[in-house]
Amino acid sequence: MAHNLQTVLQHRIDAIKTAIAALGPLRPGTLSRQYNVCGTPGCRCKDDPAQRHGPYHQLSYSWHGRSRSEFVREPELARVREQLGNYARLRDLVDQWLDAAIELARLERQQLRYPQENPRSKSRIPRKRRTT
Repeated sequence: MAHNLQTVLQHRIDAIKTAIAALGPLRPGTLSRQYNVCGTPGCRCKDDPAQRHGPYHQLSYSWHGRSRSEFVREPELARVREQLGNYARLRDLVDQWLDAAIELARLERQQLRYPQENPRSKSRIPRKRRTT
């Protein structure tokens, strides 16, 4: 039974690796919509109620210990959203890979310690998480 479970876990890890290899362009971060007030006296952005300039789309992320922010133009929004989605999918797949790898290592250690263990031992495999 343990050997069968190890095979299932290894197949899951292989499927995750294949899914990672199929991902497209990646980009970390968060996309937000910004509205600004300018410095021009009498501009509509200072009216009551204010009619701010925008929306402007801003991508914020941290990379190599530095926070970064860049504006994203309207024509680039779909591409940037796809990259952000691919990055989120990558993070989820890596978490699934680690879950399976930890369980696989636990089973291998268990087999080394107790080679004659009861084949009906309870598994600690987390349920497969739903991905978007």
